[in-house]
Amino acid sequence: MGSYHPQVVHFAVALVFVGVGFRLLSLLRRFALPNFAAATLILLGTVACFAAVQTGTAAHGPVERIPGARPAVMAHEAWGERARNIFAIVSAVEIVILGLTWAQHAAAFPASILSAVIGLAGLGAVYETAAHGGELTYSYAGGVGTRSGNPEDVNRVFLAGLYQQALQDRQSGRVDDAMALIELAARRLTSNLDLQLMTAEWLTDVKRDPAAAIQRIDSLQIPSTDTRARVRAGLARAAALAAQGNKEGARAVVQTLQGEFPQNAQVKRRLDELSR
Repeated sequence: MGSYHPQVVHFAVALVFVGVGFRLLSLLRRFALPNFAAATLILLGTVACFAAVQTGTAAHGPVERIPGARPAVMAHEAWGERARNIFAIVSAVEIVILGLTWAQHAAAFPASILSAVIGLAGLGAVYETAAHGGELTYSYAGGVGTRSGNPEDVNRVFLAGLYQQALQDRQSGRVDDAMALIELAARRLTSNLDLQLMTAEWLTDVKRDPAAAIQRIDSLQIPSTDTRARVRAGLARAAALAAQGNKEGARAVVQTLQGEFPQNAQVKRRLDELSR
């Protein structure tokens, strides 16, 4: 059930925001439609809020166990429960409004004002819930890679975090640490061709070991139909050869690429650089 939390949440947010919007519009008392639309949408949104809290509770276990993530999980959960409770009250008021409207009672309008006021407070709670949920997802990787239970998803989040850390290390001058992280990922994810090609590029650019870069490229099996990977591998080989001082060899590699891919702008640009 927890895997459905992102889908359910979006329904809840959309329904209550539009529902409260219609309730505010109904206060103009010019049209009958906003009154019934507001009640319908808010009631449906409240049901979705209950479902969102339920699925969120089911999903929070694995996320909460991420070191340091528990406070963010608890804050998100607390605001979600507040939003649900507020809209449960708004829904009760909406049911009363429907009855009063059906009976053409004068109290229907004051009740609509009350619903709008409480609804706005509810939207504030929904906003806070969403903000904490976004923080949990994007700042703590809560649920990222674990929601589906697919090991490949875990590998993706591992690679994403490791890559970003390697970039930070590289930019901070900690090139050995950066390269160590990339090589760790390459050892674990041997079937990821993009990663293997990037490792070859970093061996030349970061580790200053073009011989190892060429060895890495030679070890790869690149499908003949993968144009992008073939171009990238050829350019990585040319860069490694140039770093070894073999500019003629690098130019020959790029010329071969140009013969195969005459319209590739990246290949043309690299050939121009090597021809100067």
